[in-house]
Amino acid sequence: MSPETVVTHFLFASALILAVGHGAGWLAQRLQQPYIVGQLAAGIALGPSLLGSTAPDAYTVLFPREISTALTGLAQFALVVFLFAVGYELDPTILGDRARTVVTVAVASFVVPMAVGSGCALLFRGQLRELDMPAPTVGTVLFAGVALSITAVPVLTAIVRENNLADTVPGILAVSAAGLLDVIGWTVLAGTMLDSDSGEPALGWPGRALVAAVFAVLMLLAARPVLRRLLWRTRMEPSLRLALLIGFACASASVTQFLGLHALCGALLAGIVCPREDDGTLDPDLLRPLHVVSSLLVPYFFVFSGQSVALNNMDTTGWLTLLVVTVLAVLTKVGSGTAAARLGGLDRDDSRTVGVLLSARGLTELIALNAGLQAGLLSKPLYTVLVFMALATTLLTQPLLHLVRRLADHEPTRAPGRAEAVPAHSPRPADGAPTTPVADAG
Repeated sequence: MSPETVVTHFLFASALILAVGHGAGWLAQRLQQPYIVGQLAAGIALGPSLLGSTAPDAYTVLFPREISTALTGLAQFALVVFLFAVGYELDPTILGDRARTVVTVAVASFVVPMAVGSGCALLFRGQLRELDMPAPTVGTVLFAGVALSITAVPVLTAIVRENNLADTVPGILAVSAAGLLDVIGWTVLAGTMLDSDSGEPALGWPGRALVAAVFAVLMLLAARPVLRRLLWRTRMEPSLRLALLIGFACASASVTQFLGLHALCGALLAGIVCPREDDGTLDPDLLRPLHVVSSLLVPYFFVFSGQSVALNNMDTTGWLTLLVVTVLAVLTKVGSGTAAARLGGLDRDDSRTVGVLLSARGLTELIALNAGLQAGLLSKPLYTVLVFMALATTLLTQPLLHLVRRLADHEPTRAPGRAEAVPAHSPRPADGAPTTPVADAG
């Protein structure tokens, strides 16, 4: 295939990906589901399991192997921008007066699913072998726990906003706990990457761990003051500052990718160390275009994810595993989040709401699953199971919230728990998206 033909195929594939991805997201919203549900379904539909099996000739024409590298590159770039925005928005000050409750909820809703997932990986290793999983290692066992313990903060905040929970105690508590869960989850995920052999790193895992620790310390101690001096105090034009910061995120991502930790770790770290305004608020001239860029390009990531979904290879074991994993994913999150919120002083209805909200997964789960697949911690059949688990738990969040409200309606009437005791916090849009319709992507 000539270079001109490759460019033609790439441009047409891009038109299809953007139109179908955002169109499916818009349709999902009309059906009162998060934008990500439609985009994930579109990515699977454009993959080999559906389009590739029903119309193989069309699939080959639309997505020839020659453009796979370019599509993968754009998917990774979208991921870097998205995670840079996620890291920039992580704010420990939102814990407020309920810091102890937030920490309790976050730890409980991470530890319980983590223990259940890791335990199942050990107890059912025979069944997992039928899904092409190798003998369990420290990395695969830990990753199984991480896969069950993740909460998608962007999807959660979109659901909170759409259900008018943004200024309520359960809404703010769930968003705050999920933000802390982000930090815990990405840290453990980075540890699992060290145990893998992804990317053929030049160093063994002790060397990678040492270099990664030094890199993280340098970023946390030196990057923020240097960036503030170079990009803020010089009153640089916002568009130029945005370009340089995205370049900084890509450079940081390339370092962690080289170390075998996956690019997502470096992008997230770059966002965490990015300076805020002098009063501690987020810079709107930086955040708004970050959301626009990431939401525009995120369909590439869903198509990239869909290429590894092997729906045609799902047998009885796979479907049974999907059922068990989905039930465990919902029960462990809802149960642990509800119990911890109850111990923190919330009433029964608010505690249930917190637990249900923390069960939302979405794009964050897909990012982790892709990292695990690339690191060799997941087989393709198990990856398919976990992708559909992420879709199922995201779909179930809204119906479960309706169920919680119905249960509350049959109990004595009480005033809704508004968040007087917690500082007001405006949750970030869906999966890093702006507040415009197109940007609820994810």
